[in-house]
Amino acid sequence: MVLSAALEAKRPAALVRKTAWQAIVEAEAVTATISKTAEEWSMEARPQSRCWTHDQARSRTRCVLLTALMTLTALAARDSFAAGYRTRNFVVQAPTRALAVEIGESAERWRRQLAIEWLGAEMPAWSKPCPISARVSPRLGAGGETSFIFDRGQVFGWDMKVQGSRERVLDSVLPHEITHTVFASHFRQPLPRWADEGACTTVEHASEIGKQERMLIRFLKTGRGIAFSDLFAMKDYPPEVMPLYSQGHSVATYLIERRGKHAFMRFLADGLEDENWPAAVRDHYGHGSLMQMQNDWLAWVKRGRPRLALEPAPTAIAAATPPPSTARDVPAEPARLAAAPGAAPRQGGPRSTSVYAAGGNTAAAAPAREGGSVYDASRETGAIFR
Repeated sequence: MVLSAALEAKRPAALVRKTAWQAIVEAEAVTATISKTAEEWSMEARPQSRCWTHDQARSRTRCVLLTALMTLTALAARDSFAAGYRTRNFVVQAPTRALAVEIGESAERWRRQLAIEWLGAEMPAWSKPCPISARVSPRLGAGGETSFIFDRGQVFGWDMKVQGSRERVLDSVLPHEITHTVFASHFRQPLPRWADEGACTTVEHASEIGKQERMLIRFLKTGRGIAFSDLFAMKDYPPEVMPLYSQGHSVATYLIERRGKHAFMRFLADGLEDENWPAAVRDHYGHGSLMQMQNDWLAWVKRGRPRLALEPAPTAIAAATPPPSTARDVPAEPARLAAAPGAAPRQGGPRSTSVYAAGGNTAAAAPAREGGSVYDASRETGAIFR
């Protein structure tokens, strides 16, 4: 998901983007021009007697071959986005009309379902629909990218790209990317990276969640975990981003399983008000500090991440913990997160809170624009390029 925030004066208030379909139209126009030029050249090179010299024949052959190559290139690009379909909130370009309809209707269902799950109600329609460019092929790994703009409490300029097999696009990439739009529409400001990517990963299929959990154990055992004092302060992606994804997913799951999605959203809203995450953690989950929360989370991971029963109000949790300092600030944790030796695979299999499946094999993450990221669900060792 790409996030372009125009919160700072130095950042542009709008993005000018060239859609894939515009590129195709331009390519076809270029092809037509080259075809016409090639025909003119070949006519000029043709003697009246229709007896060509060797050089004239070679010149005409090169022109014809160039024209054919450009035509094939334009047709191939056009075939990738051959049909369009519009719904209330999305405009889809896909290889076929049937796919465009299926993706558009699925996107609307996910938007409605995920808004209810996270916010408790459907979202109003956007003022302008979100374009979705879909590349669909069994040979493509699953991945997606969504960009939008925050400006003075508003969010707009939606643009989404998805790719993968039909199944993965419909049940994997779309819900992940649409969850980003739900969060953006609700909070109207960027979320901490761990919370945004971590929560969006919780709607993924068990197979994809399993990849994140296996990576998490590997990162913790090799000293690549992120201290909570650093994790909660991150507003951008670190140089090594996969630990952020796997740990963010695990922390989000830990909190959501304890108190539910709506409580998680209230916790984020509270933390965003003054960015005092230690106080938000204390008030909503009863931990005396980020360090205490980190240690409790690590203990849960070490136990194999068992499923957790929903907890009562945070006051019941706080009563069992030492009284916190009256100050909002707490001491910072160590810069390095301790590993969880002996951590076992999750007991009972990964838990998914949405009807969702994901997969993919080989796609690499595409370059992201400033301030953004690219979600790559295609492989366990996928990369994010900033």
